[in-house]
Formats: sequence, C-alpha cells, structure tokens
Amino acid sequence: MQQIGAMPMPQDFKYCDIFQKGRPRHERLDDFSVRHPKMDVGKRAKIFAPFDALRGFNFAIREKDVRYTDRPELGREALRELNRMLELLYQRTRSTRQVREEPVALTVTCFVLCEDPRHEACGRQGQILTLSGVCRGVDPDLTRTLRLDDRQIPFEDILKIEFTP
Repeated sequence: MQQIGAMPMPQDFKYCDIFQKGRPRHERLDDFSVRHPKMDVGKRAKIFAPFDALRGFNFAIREKDVRYTDRPELGREALRELNRMLELLYQRTRSTRQVREEPVALTVTCFVLCEDPRHEACGRQGQILTLSGVCRGVDPDLTRTLRLDDRQIPFEDILKIEFTP
C-alpha cells in the first residue's frame, strides 16, 4: 500500500494515477516553461504577504479598545497651584525674544475630549494625556490657552504642569 504523506493511500483513491506520476518535470525551453517562467524568489514572497480584506477594520477595533473617562475635578489647592504655574509661565514667555533666548520645557497633563463621532464617549468623556514640549506662550486674556510647541491647550483642560530640565 502506498503512502500519501503520513497516511496510507486508500484502494479507491480517485486521483491515484495522478499521484503515481509524481511531480511534473519540464524541459528548460519546452512550451510550458516558455509561457510560465519561474518566478523570482523576491516576487514570490509577495504572494504570501498579509492581506487585509477589510482595510481599516483592525484599526477601528483598536480604537474601540481605548478607554475614556469623565473629566476629573481639581481641588482648590490644585487649582491655586495651576494658576500660580500659569502666571509664572506667562511672565517667562511674555515676549518672543524671551521664548527664543530662554526656552521653557514643560510636561503638561491634560484632559482631551473624545472627538470620534463613531464612539459613544464622543463629546462627553475623554483621555488624560501627558504632553512634553517647549512652552511658546500663554494667553490668559483672549483665548485662555497655553501653547506647547504647535498645540493649543485650553486652561480648563490642564490638570498639571511640571517644568522639565
């Protein structure tokens, strides 16, 4: 009894004659080889590359895994400390010359609302992010924002400010 891999071949195996012929062999310049040249190994590897049938589906699933929380409330002492830090930053970044000569490196912990319209937390809950960069300015009057590199952070979203060396 012949074997098919590790299994014995059944007597009534439908493709027994094809199996017994073995693997097809082609001459170098026969008709088949001319029409179907051997594929380069580099190109052949592309056949087995991962295929994403639903483009963006995995990203959408990962987005749903993000945990959102309610906006944390700061106590009076934390608000007082935050206001003191913002005033200090305002004094140190009042002019662009000051910012260029003595850049102030910061780490800001802030609350960012969920802006994904497909998520149930959109507009109600958010994430607490820690951002680092150079303070480019503080606008206590008009926009009430702190500018960290190219990002504007509203005062009401700031939870904590730390100077980084």
